[in-house]
Amino acid sequence: MDSKTAIYIIKRILLAVFTVWVVITVTFFIMHFVPGGPFDSEKAPSAAIKAAMEKKFNLDKPLFTQYTDYLKDIVTKFDFGPSLKKRGRSVVDIIGDGMGTSAKLGLIAAAAATVCGIVLGAIAALRRNKIIDRVIMIITTAFVSMPSFIIGSILLILFSIKYKVFPANGSTAEGLVLPIITLALYPTAYITRLTRSSMLDVLGQDYIRTAKAKGVSSANVIFGHALKNSLIPVLTYVGPMLAYIVTGSLVVEKIFAVPGIGRAFVNSITGRDYPLIMGTTIILATLIVIMNLITDILYKVVDPRISFD
Repeated sequence: MDSKTAIYIIKRILLAVFTVWVVITVTFFIMHFVPGGPFDSEKAPSAAIKAAMEKKFNLDKPLFTQYTDYLKDIVTKFDFGPSLKKRGRSVVDIIGDGMGTSAKLGLIAAAAATVCGIVLGAIAALRRNKIIDRVIMIITTAFVSMPSFIIGSILLILFSIKYKVFPANGSTAEGLVLPIITLALYPTAYITRLTRSSMLDVLGQDYIRTAKAKGVSSANVIFGHALKNSLIPVLTYVGPMLAYIVTGSLVVEKIFAVPGIGRAFVNSITGRDYPLIMGTTIILATLIVIMNLITDILYKVVDPRISFD
């Protein structure tokens, strides 16, 4: 590793730490400024009980004191605190339990989306303006335009309720099939369009024409030059996509009752579970900045001409 690369990585790590701190700060204060509280409900406790609960979880302290104490616990002990709604359980335990399912779900969906998207995009580029290209573009346009909760609802109605092919509950291996398909469809469509556009641009470059003129085989031109050099825009998207999918699509996990971090996050918002909201937000932000850093480093692997300045 040369000095420029090392300096670049150090700068990006510092920027990543700063970004996570900004996310923590903004989320913490906005969460507390929203009207209502974790102990407000239709069957609200008495004022004395509410005051006792707030004291137990240190919510009676000044807001800035709560903020500094929270930062100190994260930095020194990696402690997000106890859940306010799931009594007796810490946020770290809840996230750990949900992350296992979400990671399995997300990694399979991300891998399938990446492979299928690159293959379909390459086929569309090599068969430009042919029937197969137009069919691929029509299908991908439809999936890019359709929100995941609509796709998930349609799949649930068709294959779980009407035809009963897969269970509607995502707590079993068979029940994860539909959530994986739902999570993979949008990124597959996006990567397909991205790969097609990038590959068409690469195929028009002078060095591709030169390689063909020198008698380089079509397979070598396509896979050794065109496809490899068209993957840089795809890498830009795949990094953050992987982080987002792995942490769990909030709506998709809720639709299919998948016991992942996404469903826990939705429940924490509706229940105003402050520590769980903060914990899941921090994990998501950290994964995104880490994947962005890895993506930038992979640029150098895909294209050695790129320098870190």
